[in-house]
Amino acid sequence: MKNGAELDKNPLFEGISQVECEEMLTCFQAVRKRFRVDDLIYDFAGNSVGLIEQGEAVLLRIDEEGVSTVLETLAPGGVFGKTLAFAGSVGDSLEVVCRKPCEVLFLDYTHIFNRCEHACMRHSVLVQNMLRLMADKAQALSRRVDVLSRRSIREKLLCYFRQLANQAGSDTFTLPFSLSTLADYIATDRSAMMRELKHLREQGVVRSNGRQFTIQ
Repeated sequence: MKNGAELDKNPLFEGISQVECEEMLTCFQAVRKRFRVDDLIYDFAGNSVGLIEQGEAVLLRIDEEGVSTVLETLAPGGVFGKTLAFAGSVGDSLEVVCRKPCEVLFLDYTHIFNRCEHACMRHSVLVQNMLRLMADKAQALSRRVDVLSRRSIREKLLCYFRQLANQAGSDTFTLPFSLSTLADYIATDRSAMMRELKHLREQGVVRSNGRQFTIQ
């Protein structure tokens, strides 16, 4: 299994020592898998929790017509699973797809919430971490709904930029993903979004250098 010095940096294992991480992985019968670009990592049919250890993946919602929308970008430290997913409409499906070669650790969900016979403190900490992650995902969904509820592309962009600025505590912030993924995130056409970004720059509303933006 992976070195606990790396695992204990994952939010699911926060507050759990290196040795305890290693022991819990053995107890939980954790499985590690590697994925190549565009591989399907998780289709939410199972009942496991995945931890991105290396690489990058995206959580996609696919509607009945096959149109996919990026709901979340998952970098090292990212956690996903059925209990941590955004609920979709009837007929929609969710998938986690590899974007950069990934190494993913899978834990069985029932092992997390079914206390072991020793009722150890580290297990209690793990459950608390899982509940906190679920709350964080709910807050992220709330922020996403706020962006998508805006009527125009301009309003969606500015709403999202203000959220990022607030999180950064500064008018200058860095996009967590590419501009193509940004178009998916705000559910709009990339060309139309790029035109609106150009207008915002020309009007002095925002400045940008690569993925770094400053909102005026």
